[in-house]
Amino acid sequence: MKLSVIHKKDMKFEVKTAKSSFIIDCPTISPVEYFLSGLITCSATDIILFPKKQGYTVTDLVVDGDVIRAQGHPRKFVKLHLTYNFKSDADDTLAARWVMASVETYCSTINTIRDTTEITYSITHNGNLIRENEKMISGGGSKIDMGEIEACPS
Repeated sequence: MKLSVIHKKDMKFEVKTAKSSFIIDCPTISPVEYFLSGLITCSATDIILFPKKQGYTVTDLVVDGDVIRAQGHPRKFVKLHLTYNFKSDADDTLAARWVMASVETYCSTINTIRDTTEITYSITHNGNLIRENEKMISGGGSKIDMGEIEACPS
């Protein structure tokens, strides 16, 4: 993937991709907000496409993201909680599997930050809360204890 960012004027930038272009107008919407919206949209597209491929329909999809950032620079994401709310003609187990497949495997933007960010999610399906504050199976942020590592003998 390749793109170009071109300064237009003041704090406006045009982003050109192989497929299209769009304007980033800082500080109206910050680059971090664009990043988070892209991350959430990546997963949201999975929640529409997975069911469609399986013969199901999703409606009324809303995915909210809540990020906690580090205090010091570069102010990386420390925690991300995603809240999925949607209706479908599938059962709750299958609906939860769609979300898990997205966050654990298929959404490349979420998986880009998984090693440095603690990621959790909640799911409301057909009006019922079916998962609350679930942690990703793998990943989990920067608090991973690798234990003591010994050097190889020479």
